[in-house]
This record gives sequence, C-alpha cells and structure tokens, in this order.
Amino acid sequence: MEIPVIPDPMLSTHRSHWASLRRDLHAHPELRFEEHRTAQVVASELQALGYQVLRGLGGTGVVASLPGADRRRGIVLRADMDALPIQEANDFAHTSCANGIMHACGHDGHTVMLLGAACVLKQMPQLPGTVHFVFQPGEEGGAGARKMIDDGLFEQCPTEAVFGMHNWPGLPAGHFGLRSGPIMAAGSRFRIKITGKGAHAAQPHLGLDPIPLACSMVLQCQTIAARHKDPVDPAVISVCMFHAGDTDNVIPDRAELRGTIRTLSSTLQQKLQRDIQLMCEGLSLAYGAQAEVEYFQYYPATVNTPAETTFCATVIRETFGNARIKADIPANMTSEDFGFMLEERPGAYVLIGNAPTGTAASALHHPQYDFNDDIIEDGVRYWVALAQRYFTTN
Repeated sequence: MEIPVIPDPMLSTHRSHWASLRRDLHAHPELRFEEHRTAQVVASELQALGYQVLRGLGGTGVVASLPGADRRRGIVLRADMDALPIQEANDFAHTSCANGIMHACGHDGHTVMLLGAACVLKQMPQLPGTVHFVFQPGEEGGAGARKMIDDGLFEQCPTEAVFGMHNWPGLPAGHFGLRSGPIMAAGSRFRIKITGKGAHAAQPHLGLDPIPLACSMVLQCQTIAARHKDPVDPAVISVCMFHAGDTDNVIPDRAELRGTIRTLSSTLQQKLQRDIQLMCEGLSLAYGAQAEVEYFQYYPATVNTPAETTFCATVIRETFGNARIKADIPANMTSEDFGFMLEERPGAYVLIGNAPTGTAASALHHPQYDFNDDIIEDGVRYWVALAQRYFTTN
C-alpha cells in the first residue's frame, strides 16, 4: 500500500488555528483530574471533525477513534492534558489566567499536536486498522494512565501497540530523540515521619530529639544510593523536604522528611524502597525513637520495546531525514506515567525538540517555560506518518 503524503495546504490551512488553540489552553491551565475545560475543548474540536467522543475514562479523559478497515487492529496515540502547580513568570499575552497554575511541561502542545493528527487523518484515505486518540488526564503525579487502563481503556479500544511523545527543551526544535529500553525512570515519592519527645532546647536530656535522627537518615539515603546497587545501574534518591519544629528554643516532638527515588528499573526501585525502610527501622531503634515510612505516587520505568522503537526511528528518518533523529538518546531520570501503558502493550515513547534555533529553551517545570508553537506541525507530521505506516509494516 502506498503511503499518502500530507498535502502542504492541508497543514497550512490549520497552522494558525493550532497555534491559537495551544495558546488558549496555555492561558487556561488545569491541574490533574481537574481538566474539565480542557476536556471540553478537546471533545468539541473532535466532534467538529466528525468524531464520536468517549469521555470519563480516568475521570476527565477523552478518547476518539478513527475506524480502520480491520476493526480488530488498533493502536493508541496518547497526549497528556494537565498542568502544574507553578506560578508562571512569563508576561506574554497567553500567560496563565489561573493563579499558581501553569502549563510548565508542554501538555498544552502535546494535546494540540494530537488534535492536529486527528484532523489530518480524518481527511485522508481509510487506514487498514483503527487509530485511538487518547487525551489523558493526571500525568503530573496522578497516574492518569493507570486510571484510564483500570477504567477499561484497552477493553473499549482494542490496542496492539501504544505510542507517546513529549517535547524536550534539550533538543533543537523539530529534532527527535528515542532509545530502545528505558527512556524515563521509575519513580516514587516517600514520606518519613519521625517521632521523638519534645523538650526545652537547654535540656535535651529530658527529651528525645528527632532532628539528629532525621539528619542521619538524610545522609544514609545517599549511602544507599551509592553503595546498595550496581554502580552502572542509575539511581537517584533525593530528600527534598525537611520539616521540624516551630521555634528556635524548643526541641520538637516530630520531624518529617519527604523525597523521591528514581531508577531505570522497577526492580531496583522496589529494592531501594526496602533498603530505606530497613535503614529507618534500624536507626530509629538505635535512637529509641519511632519512624514511619510511606511510599506513594509510584510510576514504573518507561521502557520502549525494541521492534516499536525501530519502527518509530524508521518513521522519523523517512519523514524528516537522518539529520533530525538521535536514535540512542541517553535515558532520563524524570518519570512519566506512559510507563503504565508500556507495561500493558508494546510501544515507544519519543522526544521532540522544543528549543528554538540559536537559543536555549527554558527547562521543563520552569516558571518561564513555554511550548514552541513552531514544532506543532512536525508533531502532527510524526503522528500522521506513524499511523499511516504502522498498519502497512506490522
């Protein structure tokens, strides 16, 4: 089957609308599982294109399907929709209208690129298989992918492979990065609550100070990261919050630590969690205090399967040329809940460059970050080419 080429007028006709839509979403960000306006905008765009829309998976998720000739075959193309609890520091016209909330990770752009693909594919010849456009809520700490799966995503949308894409300020605009195997880390958050006995600061012997114990735990976390695993197996343990006391002359009853563990292996993630638990139990026993360890917001590693990674690399080379692909990009220790989908189905997650030519883009999760509208068209081309080629080469 010959793959149709996207006519340039088809893209240029929608270019200004896509940029305007992206900026509208940027100006109206919503936190995880609160994406009600965003979901309505997405649903309205899809319905205007003639799609039937499925809503409610994962709470605020939106799904539309483009039926193929063989309804038994299908793939998922996924975009995330939620924003972050960050106060935006930009002053352009589409700055966030919501105090303390902004699209600092580019999910506004991801949403529009996938809407663009749904628009273009709707106007082209029917594909051999079905494409499911999945607009996912709650990626930022909410495990929205897991919630959509638990709500029956793959039962209602029969799927043999899943594909995701994220913008990346570390790559030039319109360039792509991918790798086989883990591309994003497994991650979990932890909370350690330490209970001692309060006392006057001048009489520490009458109490049980939890602060030295908490300090020891912070240092031991770094020892675990450095000495409890193979040195070539990456892992990061970061204690990012330390709360204790309310004044400067009273030893508090309690201290609390919070942080995160990142690994490229879900197995290593579980091992380090056990090691931290044992360390806290041992130190608290030695100090005569109590420690409670809690883990939450677990994300598995995002692991690209070999065949699908090779396929995506081929799509990028055929569509954009060899110069615009980095086929063995280093894995990153950030986490992404697309890993839940890759635990269920084979697939691949790619990065698309966001950095404008000759300048450095603000990092993800930075208060001055903004998605680069110039890459929307490249994102649309990638999604369309992937959908067209998948059913003819697999």
